Amino acid sequence: MASLEVVRSELADAHKDTRLNLSAVLESTTLTPEQRWGTAVACAFAARNERLKEAMLNEAKQALGDKATPVIEDARAAASLMAMNNVFYRFRHMIGKESYATKRAGLRMNRLAQVLTNKVDFELVCLAVSAINGCEMCIQSHEKVVLEGGLSEEHVHDAVRIASVIHAAAVGLES
Repeated sequence: MASLEVVRSELADAHKDTRLNLSAVLESTTLTPEQRWGTAVACAFAARNERLKEAMLNEAKQALGDKATPVIEDARAAASLMAMNNVFYRFRHMIGKESYATKRAGLRMNRLAQVLTNKVDFELVCLAVSAINGCEMCIQSHEKVVLEGGLSEEHVHDAVRIASVIHAAAVGLES
């Protein structure tokens, strides 16, 4: 069972900043524990590193106790949905043709209506995953919903900080 400390210790000296940042970003006082760990777990799924994913799942379970299951399931759903949507909408944005923009996406997203935690937190997690996946349209869309839902730019900032460091840790573990 990998822990965050084990993963941090596996990062070579070339990744010292990532090692230090990995602990610091997870101590956010802006985000609730559910927001923090939902973001961390979803971003670990998006970063596709097995050790990092296992460590984040274990840490989330320890930190959240009985509340862990819905947070983890929403994180899993957010990572999967954004894997699909970020590719599709990034393509639309990058190609820049009106003919594609007017076509129906035709992608099932029923899970959005079945969020287990709350809609705004789910959108925040989707925003963080979209930052990893580099979809400008999705980032802008999720940020708007998050701010309209009552969260602040500080919430967005901290979630994206978590995403950036988790992604860096995955790269560090693979290099």
